[in-house]
Amino acid sequence: MCLTLAYTGCRISEALALTAGSIERDAGFVAIRSLKKRADAVVFREVPVPQPSSSARSAKCTALKTGARDSGWPLSHGRAWQLVKGIIRQAGIAAGPHATPRDLRHSFGLHAIRSGVPLDLVQRWLGHASMHTTAIYLQAIGDEEREIAARMWSS
Repeated sequence: MCLTLAYTGCRISEALALTAGSIERDAGFVAIRSLKKRADAVVFREVPVPQPSSSARSAKCTALKTGARDSGWPLSHGRAWQLVKGIIRQAGIAAGPHATPRDLRHSFGLHAIRSGVPLDLVQRWLGHASMHTTAIYLQAIGDEEREIAARMWSS
């Protein structure tokens, strides 16, 4: 679950809605149903994932296809949230408002921007309706901000 949240930037509710058919292992992407869309239309977004995640998920998908349920994780939203919080604690991340499952989504957005992914792709992958929401990830902070300033002054 944590890897799915980190590698796709999806919300817990979106991860819980994934099915075996959501993973396109050979094509290297996960099709995520956008659950925040209010319109009657069903909207999916395809998010590319690293091959190890896709391979690991393929074993789960094989089990799903042969099982009675088509849900990736037969968990409630609250229980999934608790489990992810537990993994965050085990990872040694200090407790605080930043140590939540939603921060895996934010980490995905920041990592994508820092890796040079165009803003419009990050917007699509996160399922943001507004570019203004995605633009928040452009704010450089900490060491990165100082590095950018150093490059500016050394030119």
